[in-house]
Amino acid sequence: MNRRHIIRNVGPAILAIPALAQSPFPTRTITIQISFPPGGATDVQMRSFAESATRALGVTVQIENRPGGGGTLPAANMRNTRPDGYTLAQLSLPALRLPFMQRMSFDPRRDFTPIIHLTGYLFMVCVRADSPYRTWADLVADARARPGLVRMGNTGANGTPHLTLIDLAERERINITHVPFRGEADAVPALLGGHIEASGTGSGTLQLIAEGRLGALNVWVRARSPKLPEVPTLLELGYEGMVITSPYGVVGPLGMEPAVVRALHDGFRVAAHDPAHMATLARLDQPLEYLNPDDYGAFIQRTCDEEEARVRRLGLSG
Repeated sequence: MNRRHIIRNVGPAILAIPALAQSPFPTRTITIQISFPPGGATDVQMRSFAESATRALGVTVQIENRPGGGGTLPAANMRNTRPDGYTLAQLSLPALRLPFMQRMSFDPRRDFTPIIHLTGYLFMVCVRADSPYRTWADLVADARARPGLVRMGNTGANGTPHLTLIDLAERERINITHVPFRGEADAVPALLGGHIEASGTGSGTLQLIAEGRLGALNVWVRARSPKLPEVPTLLELGYEGMVITSPYGVVGPLGMEPAVVRALHDGFRVAAHDPAHMATLARLDQPLEYLNPDDYGAFIQRTCDEEEARVRRLGLSG
């Protein structure tokens, strides 16, 4: 066997050695951008999840707050992010809705790599504990008597609480003034300070309710919350079909390698079921709603169809 023959056959094997020697994913910090500021239910849940994911994956998983844009900034940022698995996004429901209301930089049906679906919110209408509104009917009656003078906060323009409050106002034929904030952490101080009469909030307010500083007039889940057993659901109040949880999960940019998606999903699945994370969900009264990448992808497609129809029904398309 001559030298040329040896080089011709051994060369490809030598060239393959660096690829075989590469460390498996992940090898450095993973960042998950989330849609809301620090202090709200999303921030609390996702930071707990990140701590569990850090233990599961063996590298730091950190949370980066990116509020604004109606809850769509993390999703929009995926368009300009390398698909290497190190920068990911919480995919909020507004990111699956706003592209049907206005021109956006991304297509929610095509521009993401689904990784894992996690949970949905416990939403409610909250008032100060000393509010004259003791029931949702009290608020509706006042709004009917004083058109435009009842100020209702929400966690962001065109977000789920905002659209739900629009829907409720239309069903009741009342005129309320909608006041958008960047998230629950901004809306709640305004409510406590008396700058608004009520707000659509998430379960980040449960501690304030337990302390007697806030009260809830309704909840938007299917059955009454174990933490608020005396508060009626929208279904009980006669609003047919209104079960609102604004589910969310984690996605990456389009074009991620299947092996990277699998590694992230497997670590995130362990983290989602970790007792520490499950305890955080229980404290927030949010259910674990795990979906794998394929099922989450199908869920995104269905949700886009539903949100497109909802936008048309409410006359909100641009």
